[in-house]
Amino acid sequence: MTGNPFVEIAAILAVSTVLGVLGRVLKQPLIIMFLVAGILAGPSGFKIIESHEQIELLSQMGVALLLFIVGLKLDLKLIKTIGPVALATGLGQIVFTSVFGLIILLVLGLDLVSSAYAAVALTFSSTIIIVKLLSDKKEIDSLHGQIAIGFLIVQDIAAIIALVALTTLRIPAGKEISFWESAFFVFAKGMVFFLIVGLLMRYVLPWLTKKLAQSMELLTLFAIAWAVVLGAAGEYLGFSKEVGAFLAGFSLASTEFRDSIGARLTTLRDFLLLFFFIELGARLDVTLIGSGLALSILLSIFVLIGNPVIVMVIMGLMGYRRRTGFLSGLAVAQISEFSLIVISMGYAIGHISKETVGVVTFVGVVTIFFSTYMILYSNQLYKILSRPLKLFERKNPHRESAIDFKEEDKTFQVILVGLGNYGSGIAEELLHREMALLGVDFDPESLQKWRSKNIPVIYGDITDPEIHEQLPLDRTKWVVSSIRDRNLNSVLINLLKEKKFMGKVAVTASNKQDAEEYEKSGAHLVFRTFSDAAEQAADSLTYAMELLPKNIDWPIEFAEVRIRSDSSEAGKMIKNIPLRSKTGVSVLAVVRAGNIDFEVTSEKRVFPGDRLIIAGNPENLKEAEQILNRFDSSGYENEPFGFEIAEIEVSENSVVKGTTLAEFSFRQKFGATVVGILREEKKITKVNPDLKILAGDKLVVIGTSEALQKLKKI
Repeated sequence: MTGNPFVEIAAILAVSTVLGVLGRVLKQPLIIMFLVAGILAGPSGFKIIESHEQIELLSQMGVALLLFIVGLKLDLKLIKTIGPVALATGLGQIVFTSVFGLIILLVLGLDLVSSAYAAVALTFSSTIIIVKLLSDKKEIDSLHGQIAIGFLIVQDIAAIIALVALTTLRIPAGKEISFWESAFFVFAKGMVFFLIVGLLMRYVLPWLTKKLAQSMELLTLFAIAWAVVLGAAGEYLGFSKEVGAFLAGFSLASTEFRDSIGARLTTLRDFLLLFFFIELGARLDVTLIGSGLALSILLSIFVLIGNPVIVMVIMGLMGYRRRTGFLSGLAVAQISEFSLIVISMGYAIGHISKETVGVVTFVGVVTIFFSTYMILYSNQLYKILSRPLKLFERKNPHRESAIDFKEEDKTFQVILVGLGNYGSGIAEELLHREMALLGVDFDPESLQKWRSKNIPVIYGDITDPEIHEQLPLDRTKWVVSSIRDRNLNSVLINLLKEKKFMGKVAVTASNKQDAEEYEKSGAHLVFRTFSDAAEQAADSLTYAMELLPKNIDWPIEFAEVRIRSDSSEAGKMIKNIPLRSKTGVSVLAVVRAGNIDFEVTSEKRVFPGDRLIIAGNPENLKEAEQILNRFDSSGYENEPFGFEIAEIEVSENSVVKGTTLAEFSFRQKFGATVVGILREEKKITKVNPDLKILAGDKLVVIGTSEALQKLKKI
């Protein structure tokens, strides 16, 4: 290359783009393709990279932003939940890997110092890669994701201690300072560092971010600067830039702007992390491996298998299910950038040879390569290994109690899968209608929120076949998924079919194609969240906004109230609704099906879906809204609206045989409606009034219980 950094970066980006496109075509993870791009650009490939300092700087910026975002999302309330298991698994895996790694290396003939360095390097797993993969899979907030992040942080702290120890070993010979004195000074500086950040977090940052939030561009710039400045401070004080950046994110995690900051920095983080993977691949110099190839492969197998096993053992003993232990354990199936830093410092001090550096670097690339696939296809791997993994699960995995309620024979109207924003909204509405509800989610924070309201919940991933064994499917009318992921909903529908679930299934679609796919798969009801919300928003804008005056010099306000389907006032005349007598609020207009009625008389009835434009004292509007939408439970004691659905078979002697639907007048004679016909193997869903009824047909009819009983006798 020319040695021109701009040209080199342009070439690297071009190679990465081509390989990225190739990876998408071959359905390979981008991380792997970026590592390959680094190998091709490095000394083992086309030797494109000459400006190592510039590439390394961009890499470090990406690492700092990644750890900043991790700290930004850290929830203090989860520390109590995952703290013990994170500490136990983090320290347990470090001890296991370092001790057994040292034994293996000594048996294979390495000297004690080289063996110690390599063993320590094998203990650290890559927080950067795991966070990226879990974020891409949307599992960062799951129980196993939170546990994995917890013990990776424990590892990072241990790695920092190791780096501090190595830093003290590099003290120039002329200085009269001992190892312990140096360590003490680093510790003291760290405490001062944390104290200063803590004070800023408590007294300055909330006020400052609120001021800066008046301009999102300025707030974003401040966040980047804060991450990099604290990263630099951590490096200067003898820790690392990773610790400083993580602390910067953590210091902003309690502000109300953390989600906005995180969302705006994600794209920049992903771009800069490209250079981290490029640099990692470029570090691999195959000429350094030489005779150590067999050792590198053996150590790679040890990391890929041994590290997850020890995590599963510890988590199993602590009472976690084998699936949680397995998915968490995969997070330690590789070595990290800290490993490469430790081994590089050992070489710089003169403790180890260049060949040892090559062996550990090769182990890093191999373990990152294979562990990436292991994590991306973790659910498929678990299905294959679930039986032998029973060895790692106690008979009573009490940490993940299957059901958080005592009424084991209780009947539920709805099992609601997914308690996020949309799911929580559905849950609130169902509870408002006094329906018996059981929630399912894998986010500990969401579960804790509903537990505090005494609502029964289950921890679980609905794609896990074992969770269905814990669900009271035989005592449930509906299973409802609020999740918009197509794969998850398809798996849910298929699993319920396998379990021969006799109730109904409702799923949530994010687009028309998904909705059609769910209907073909057998879903009884499909929620179209975006189109439904868009329709309601358009209605509000179209039918209400023009009615509301812009300026008025009087203590009066206007509001639009939609009559809910469960309102006790639905179907009543306005004169029979105690609105004006109790609140002094008046109904100015009623919007129904796009038509606005300004001449509202006391005899007018209001129905579900109507929008009432009301006016009155601001203090009374809220009370008026509560009156208009008081809950009426009478319609939910049995089936909704008192309707039933049944199949009525037409016999050879039936009076219906040979007539058309129009001729027999089902609705006029019986008050029932034919909505479909089962004719042999064919389902006729588009019922034409001129369709002739044949013997053997099964009429799918909706009507009241009395009407259906009469029809069954014909």
